[in-house]
Amino acid sequence: MTRELARAAGTVVTMTDQALRLRRLARLRELEPRLRFAAESERPAPRPPSLHGAARLAAAIGGREVVAENGSFVVVEREIHAPFDPRPLARLPYPFDPQRPLFLLDTETTGLGTAAGTLVFLIGMAWWEGPTLRVVQLWLPDHPDEGAFLDALTGYIPRDAWLVTYNGRTFDWPLLTTRFRLMRRPPPELAGHLDLLPISRALFRHRLPDARLASVEAGVAAVRRRGDLPSALIPDRYFAWLRRGEAEPLRDVLEHNHQDVVSMARLLAVLAVRLADPAGHAAAHPGDLVGLARVYRRRGRTAEALMCLESALALPDPERSSWTGGTTFDRGQAWLEQAALFGSQGRSDEAVDAWQQAIRCGGRTAVLGWIGLAKHREHRARDPQGALAAALTAERLVAYRRALGRFDPFAERDLARRLRRLRLRAARRQGFAQRGQIGHAIDAGPPDGQAGRRGGEEHVPAA
Repeated sequence: MTRELARAAGTVVTMTDQALRLRRLARLRELEPRLRFAAESERPAPRPPSLHGAARLAAAIGGREVVAENGSFVVVEREIHAPFDPRPLARLPYPFDPQRPLFLLDTETTGLGTAAGTLVFLIGMAWWEGPTLRVVQLWLPDHPDEGAFLDALTGYIPRDAWLVTYNGRTFDWPLLTTRFRLMRRPPPELAGHLDLLPISRALFRHRLPDARLASVEAGVAAVRRRGDLPSALIPDRYFAWLRRGEAEPLRDVLEHNHQDVVSMARLLAVLAVRLADPAGHAAAHPGDLVGLARVYRRRGRTAEALMCLESALALPDPERSSWTGGTTFDRGQAWLEQAALFGSQGRSDEAVDAWQQAIRCGGRTAVLGWIGLAKHREHRARDPQGALAAALTAERLVAYRRALGRFDPFAERDLARRLRRLRLRAARRQGFAQRGQIGHAIDAGPPDGQAGRRGGEEHVPAA
């Protein structure tokens, strides 16, 4: 009975599958004429660009409409008196050619992706013409105008331009390249690209809450935005323009993009005047100079790194009233980095002085300073006893900090290995010394008055 039921169930399933296949085939046969007609028919003509929309947009944001053969776009131009000499930037450890024209660029988009679904609708550009910074903004009125929009951008970018962006290496320029390829156009050729976001992270992160352009411009260039539109709300403003024709809210988007471009120009000026030029180090934040020294060191430019550290250590501790943003400066860490650079150059005496200065700063810096001295005495000075004394001092400091709840796993692991090795070397030296003393005593013979005592017992002189 069970076998018969199983066979019947299998037969039902098989019949059901066959019925489904037949229904699907019937539907495909019904669709075949439609698909053939769609494949053979001509493509519909593209929707004509909205000329009236571009004109309304230009009137609302204070720009001018530009009509091209393949669409229209809106241009907004401004000029700012901002003298700037880019030549000092060539001294920084970043790729830059002062002979090339600087071209600043920032985009506003409908999203944060770089794929085909994200549209660039506003491009802010700026370049120097003598002492004047010329800012030009291109607006995309609607999707059909994208070809004319991108052609206009190509016309503005010089062939030998050195692009300057903020996070443009991973977002703005890859997204623009995608849009160019979707429109079957080659992207503009560039001589180089200077992205200010990684530079800001390396130099200013010690005193800023984050690396957003608004935070960097406030903390580094003393720029204060009032009534600025948050970036998260910008796509909704553009969508409102596309769906309902609301142009007035786009004024805030325009000002936001304009300030982004101007802030990049001011950040370039700070880099050139305070950090790239050694004469301007006196006006720089000492922590920024330490960050620049780290970048120089990673690039193998030790002389410039030492110069930045010396300038930072010569400056007084920054005051809150003198700087916008944080005033953190770890002077002890600067001494430690200077000592490491001196040690790498074989300048042992100067390295020892720097470690001692770091020890005077106290805290974890003192622990690392004693560890540095222990390394120097063990490997450079060949003084294992002095190295052991320095390591023991560091161990006491670590124990004291541990009792206060300040744990330092790195220092504890380093000292555990170092002390084990130094104690073993000290025990071996002590053992060798004891063996040497015994051997010397054997070679010298018994003390005076004891020679021949056993023989004297055999040959006692007569009374």
